[in-house]
Amino acid sequence: MVNPVTLAPQSPEGFYAINNPFLVNGPKGYIEFKTLENEDMYIRFDVPGVPNNGVKVILDQSNKAVCILGDAPKEHKYDASVRSYNGTTLRKKLSIGGINSKIVCKCCDFYSGFTSHVADGVLRLVLTKIHTNTPRPPCLSFLGGPDGEDPYGADPHDTDPHSFPPSSDPNDPNLTGPILMPHPCVGQGSQRAYESKVLQNGGLYVRVDMPGVPKENFTVSVTNGRVKVTGEAPALGHDSAGRFYSGDVAVLSTPVDLPVRKIKTIAKNGVIRLIIPPV
Repeated sequence: MVNPVTLAPQSPEGFYAINNPFLVNGPKGYIEFKTLENEDMYIRFDVPGVPNNGVKVILDQSNKAVCILGDAPKEHKYDASVRSYNGTTLRKKLSIGGINSKIVCKCCDFYSGFTSHVADGVLRLVLTKIHTNTPRPPCLSFLGGPDGEDPYGADPHDTDPHSFPPSSDPNDPNLTGPILMPHPCVGQGSQRAYESKVLQNGGLYVRVDMPGVPKENFTVSVTNGRVKVTGEAPALGHDSAGRFYSGDVAVLSTPVDLPVRKIKTIAKNGVIRLIIPPV
């Protein structure tokens, strides 16, 4: 028999990153904003499970909004469902589950273009701003709640439009805590980084999100009956740093060292899936 794990904080302060219980080092949060030297905006946005060609970025000049859409397909029959990121009210036919998710500029200028790259379940986006003679500070909001509200709990009394969205600082101490935060932009499917299914033969199927980790950077080990996965995500583009993930994903009914070769793994798009046989 193989059992799923109960996710527990790594320290008395809580999970190192409330967006992912397996992240132990590096930038936190599902999204990271950075102003570049030329005043363009860099955004790192986690979309685990979405293939490299599965993201659509829409630049809506009239509404001063950038909309990001993506679908993570079922890669195995034991996946609960597909996962869809970021429906938007700007294009009704693409609306998913009533989720209205977009990046909104609140000042008088907006971005004139963008470049994007998707790899290992991470979208990296550079927004090119319409430059003026007077430099402006960052002025973005991120809307991704059930009604297109700020999922990070922005201060409703904050009237300054030129600020980063709350919790988009990858070093924000508020991103460490005892309660995990679901992905705010999943309109269909699981919002969590960990999914398990006990199989009829006593084995276990596990899906673990580790966005940014290439398939060759995953490692699976078994020690004293505990199945552990680690993953290293290198810093790409303008990322503030790389990320390192590590944690137990399953527990065998007896404390034996199951040969790793008996565990089937599927690693792609920043997600690793394991089929662990019964013992």
